Amino acid sequence: MFSTALKLLYVSRPVSWLNTAYPFAAGYLVSGGSMDALFVLSTLYFLGPYNLLMYGVNDVFDYESDIRNPRKGGIEGMKSQKELHPAIIKAVLVTNIPFLLIMLINGTTFSNVVLAIVVFFVIAYSIKYLRFKERPLLDSMTSSMHFVGPLLFALSLNDGFTNEAWPYIISFFIWGIASHAFGAVQDVIPDRQGNIASVATYFGARTTTWFSFILYILAAGIIVLQPWPTPIVGIAGLVYAANIWQCLNITDKSSAKANVPWRRFIWINFFVGFVITIELLLKIFS
Repeated sequence: MFSTALKLLYVSRPVSWLNTAYPFAAGYLVSGGSMDALFVLSTLYFLGPYNLLMYGVNDVFDYESDIRNPRKGGIEGMKSQKELHPAIIKAVLVTNIPFLLIMLINGTTFSNVVLAIVVFFVIAYSIKYLRFKERPLLDSMTSSMHFVGPLLFALSLNDGFTNEAWPYIISFFIWGIASHAFGAVQDVIPDRQGNIASVATYFGARTTTWFSFILYILAAGIIVLQPWPTPIVGIAGLVYAANIWQCLNITDKSSAKANVPWRRFIWINFFVGFVITIELLLKIFS
């Protein structure tokens, strides 16, 4: 039982938990919320169960391609045995349904609609027949929603969709598209071998990398234009563009080399998250 629980923990990719919990927590507090029971419950949901839903469903429906992908098996996603799939589905239901029910009961009509849309996009990305992950550009936009979604839910709980909030939402969404698109570059060859479509298999490794590079700069530029001290975050965000600079001339044949900056990307998120935290504290105490 302990072994199964440990495998389920790996399926949820703990290294990425903060990428979904932090946007909710920060968005909830900045938009006027407090550290109440709903804050704690929702933050816990977006920390663990939400990621188990996202990556667990993905692992089940991507099994055939994952077992052929050489980069799977570590922090970028484990190669789950087919025998584990029933346990994954059961764990997803057990960990998600109670949280979602409480969040729906304590939410508003608007926030409930937002939450339903967020969960729908998480499932639609991987599940059979929908498979948004195999629809070029829609795959990147859907993936971005996985991380922007918790922020949108937080804002919907507190009437936080103000004029001042939109530049941050748009920038975050653009950043998410760029990140997914570049992440797909490293899988061009295995995805084509598995007959899996993606933004990178459709446009090619080099075009997709340039697309990501431009979007990273655009996302950072939007933040740089916001009132002080927010430009600090925009400047830090340029690190994402610098990280993939070396890949601007990448080809489909050499696309696997994108895995090196992609692994750096995982840790860059912690650096930028730290800068965002400092910026928020400066706002609070200024």
